[in-house]
Amino acid sequence: MTSSRPRRSAALPLVLTGAVLAGTFAGTTAASAREDRFDDDFPAQSARLVDRHVLPAATFGEPVPSGSAIEGANGVSVPFEAQPVQGFSGNLVQPDGSWLVLSDNGYGAKANSADFLLAVHRLQPAEDGSVAVVPGGFTLSDPYRKVTWQLTREDRRLTGADFDVESFRQAPDGTFWFGEEFGPYLLHTDAAGRLIEAPVPLPGVASPDNPLLGEAEANLGGSKGFEGMAMSADGRYLFPMLEGPVAGDDPQDLRVLRYDTKQQRYRGEEFTYRLESPKNAIGDFTRVDDHRYLVLERDNGQGATAVFKAVFLVDTSRTDAAGHPLKTQLVNLMAVPDPDGVAGELSAESGYVTFPFQTIESVDVVDEHTIVVGNDNNFPFSAGRTEGVPDDDEFLTIEVQADLR
Repeated sequence: MTSSRPRRSAALPLVLTGAVLAGTFAGTTAASAREDRFDDDFPAQSARLVDRHVLPAATFGEPVPSGSAIEGANGVSVPFEAQPVQGFSGNLVQPDGSWLVLSDNGYGAKANSADFLLAVHRLQPAEDGSVAVVPGGFTLSDPYRKVTWQLTREDRRLTGADFDVESFRQAPDGTFWFGEEFGPYLLHTDAAGRLIEAPVPLPGVASPDNPLLGEAEANLGGSKGFEGMAMSADGRYLFPMLEGPVAGDDPQDLRVLRYDTKQQRYRGEEFTYRLESPKNAIGDFTRVDDHRYLVLERDNGQGATAVFKAVFLVDTSRTDAAGHPLKTQLVNLMAVPDPDGVAGELSAESGYVTFPFQTIESVDVVDEHTIVVGNDNNFPFSAGRTEGVPDDDEFLTIEVQADLR
């Protein structure tokens, strides 16, 4: 980060308290406040950058060696003496302003991630744009032997060769639910990351990495399992979303399921999400209210080849001409307006900041007009920001005119 990083405008706070919300977003005051921030150059459904935070790529945690099955990339040597703090595939904004972020299976494949411990980290963003790893994270484990097949480690700490966790939610009782891709499975843990139920399979669907596949034929592509997952406000229902189509489905349509945590069974398909292109993928799926959701949709490019990265608001109470839930693009992540120069030199010339990463995999609601979006930096492999340099973990806090209450 540059030391001359511009400070946020006082009119665009990162987190608004209840008192401020009551005064700023009520009645005509709310309307005038939004008009002040969004003039004629920023019409409805536009957005602007509020803040940018960066966690350096070379950030390491627990001193357990990792990366023995991969080759170095972008000038980074392997193996590592400690666990990389990277690969964030989910972000849960906490009431105190910190973030709980989920690391996925490590290095992108089942075969090369056996020494990567599945982990949730707690991050604390700072006013200067830095991010600190603070106490409050945990790793996933199976001490109660809920998994019936053989795990990688004898101590039953879960690794990237056991599961590929890509999405997570915290229930009102403090437990966590994770969506993963190898099964695909739903994983239920206590607040310390210990499995408290057997992995929940999706009936009739299996990926090539499913540990119980045997001689059966997979009907879901590899790494196309539960990339995103929303949760109802009361925690009863999970809405896991597949990243790829099931065999026989339209390649442009992705299933969003509904799982009843009380009755411990799937209740069928909730709705179908229509991709802008069958070549695209989704990165995250977050609930706004009982019928609206945020979806990250992206192409597979990075750097100069990145073309399409966007945040959509999906309204299941309305449909398009083809009967799919209505989509509204909230943010074009390849051109986020930065009128206050928050991103410094990244937006100095154009007035826009790009987010040209291959995998952008976390989005959460900060308040009723603000979201935070983060990339999965695939350390050490991705180099979307600067060719030949491993990507940092970046987080963009973006104000949108849409009401996300």
